[in-house]
Amino acid sequence: MSETLIYEKQGHVVTLTINRPESRNPLGEPGDGDNFAAAAARINADRDVRCVILTGAGKAFSAGGNIKAMQTTSGAFGGPGVHLRESYRQNIHRIVKSVWGLEVPVIAAINGPAIGLGNDVASLCDTRIAADTALFGATFLKIGLVPGDGGAWLLPRIIGMARASELFYTGDVIKADVAEKWGLVSQVVPAAQLIESAQALAAKICVQAPDVLRMTKQLMRHGMMTSFDNIMEMSAAMQALAHHTRDHKEALSAFSEKRTPFYTGE
Repeated sequence: MSETLIYEKQGHVVTLTINRPESRNPLGEPGDGDNFAAAAARINADRDVRCVILTGAGKAFSAGGNIKAMQTTSGAFGGPGVHLRESYRQNIHRIVKSVWGLEVPVIAAINGPAIGLGNDVASLCDTRIAADTALFGATFLKIGLVPGDGGAWLLPRIIGMARASELFYTGDVIKADVAEKWGLVSQVVPAAQLIESAQALAAKICVQAPDVLRMTKQLMRHGMMTSFDNIMEMSAAMQALAHHTRDHKEALSAFSEKRTPFYTGE
């Protein structure tokens, strides 16, 4: 895949690792949009994949955008405003849309600071597990920018408008225990146990029938944006499909026979 976004598949789980540890894994560098889009397309096309773990190499999940490039107006942050707009749309926002568009559940294993764009990317995941060394911040205003990566839409939906507003307007950085209290992460674990904990959660997810797992994620995603009536219509259509899968019949047989089901994605 890429040296800066490592793609590893083990069983039904793909682990994506942001790999710029020497600079705390900045995101939005030239080519990042292509790398995330390629990884997402590969995952969505592989019906054997049932879960993704997204993490960072070294001591940070992602410290966000490259501050030095902003200071020198170079790389992804160079050129006139109209060009910079396209850089956001074609590169940085492509990262965001690629993670959002993953069809299988995504676990963010947050090993250290998740700041700015890094916090937004973590928020795109379905659930988040934090190391006790993790930090979280939506610090855009502190560097004279707006939350330009989707965070203004995402964060209030995760932790509520009042707490999201507090993070945005103050630029404060919160520790893992506060993030857990606020509902930004589902659990905090010792740093040495982070990947093991994420893998354990992924293993519990992967025992589900793969097609209905993907459909359930789609219903939850659409549930954030559409009406109750629309969700009910989508639910009826997807449930009708689910009833005619072999995996549904296997689940019923396994339940009756008190055994573990074996799903084939059919």
